[in-house]
Amino acid sequence: MKLALLLLTASTAATANTNLCSKYGCPIGAPSTNDIVERPIYVLSNNRTTKFADWLAYKVSPTTIDGPSRSRTWKSDPEIDSRYTLEPSDYKDAWATIHTDRGHQVPLASFSNTPYWSDTNYLSNITPQSSDLNQGPWVKLENAVRSLVRTGENAYVVTGPLYEYYFATLPGANESHTIPSGYFKVVVTINGSNVTASAFIMEQTASRSLDYCGTEVTIDEVEQRSGLNLLPNLSSSKAWYLEANIGGLTSKLGC
Repeated sequence: MKLALLLLTASTAATANTNLCSKYGCPIGAPSTNDIVERPIYVLSNNRTTKFADWLAYKVSPTTIDGPSRSRTWKSDPEIDSRYTLEPSDYKDAWATIHTDRGHQVPLASFSNTPYWSDTNYLSNITPQSSDLNQGPWVKLENAVRSLVRTGENAYVVTGPLYEYYFATLPGANESHTIPSGYFKVVVTINGSNVTASAFIMEQTASRSLDYCGTEVTIDEVEQRSGLNLLPNLSSSKAWYLEANIGGLTSKLGC
């Protein structure tokens, strides 16, 4: 079952909102022991050691956004063994002691107009994210993606954590875990054979006022720092240009 999910044929990925896994393959390079969870609005690869997802892939479309206000009711992921994921009580006193929020990696607001919006509240889609980052440049980039989608385009996104230095430890957690030091987000648009992308890396230490536009990097840098091949089935000719340059979606993302 896990292997079948990992391979994700085009037909099975259709139930995952035809995200990038169905277009260019799921990211590779994460540990083989990771748990792959496929849901109608995203696919994720949960790391059993860190207790957080190494990557998440999803597609934002004009029909998935701008729904009604939705609640944030946190819950453990029933598809992942309790030994390998966190539970709501693990976040007790997190904001008061280490100033982190429960940060969505797949944004709830990007799927508020779907019947699957509550799937974004599983803790497999959450990390302890610095409040300044979560409520500052990170959410502004998420808003920019939705603004792009409102023009009629679909946005394909791969996002995930980086572990480059110690940031903090959840004071109430009774499982070992590793909080990310930063995050990446790669945004892709596909129009026929034309593929355009922009990538961003933000640190947990980012200020609330940081301009997300200044965090744009190449996909090559994201892959080098994350250890992942994010678009493994992209043709070598497209990958050479797409992954080595910045600015593909800069203007469309409000920069």
